[in-house]
Amino acid sequence: MLYLFLVLLLLLNAVWLLLVIFGLPGNWLIVISTCLFAWWRWEDSVFSIYTLIAIVVLAGLGELFEFFGGMHGAKRSGASWRGSIAALAGAIAGAVIGTFVIPVLFLGTVLGACIGAGLGAWAIEVSRGRKMEDSVRCGVGAGLGELLGITAKAAIGAIIWITVTVAAFWP
Repeated sequence: MLYLFLVLLLLLNAVWLLLVIFGLPGNWLIVISTCLFAWWRWEDSVFSIYTLIAIVVLAGLGELFEFFGGMHGAKRSGASWRGSIAALAGAIAGAVIGTFVIPVLFLGTVLGACIGAGLGAWAIEVSRGRKMEDSVRCGVGAGLGELLGITAKAAIGAIIWITVTVAAFWP
């Protein structure tokens, strides 16, 4: 019966992993589901405390990569501190707006976040008197950085899922 429950946990975690692609906190749902399962079946010793700590740390890293992706991309392309902060704020606002304006799952949220990060960095750099070419470069860097951050978070989610899967069936 334990193996049936483990398979169900892994299927549920696969659904949670898909939510990461849609800009939702799927990595944390994987962590919560796995920790609850480990607590429920603690006497079976399926997941060690080290595995649980590892997936929590990985989920935190995924959030940091996503959160600071646009900010880092803007900074690397020459944006000021204000431009980098505007990229962060633009990514958050863009993800929310993009989800509703572009009603295609995943595409609206990701495009919104990338465009928002780019517009945020660009707008601040233009308002500070920088050349249009430099401001556009900062905006593009912020948008690409945001895309890389989202991709990194999804990749870390896959690593979390694989870690849980291996730990579930490894003796």
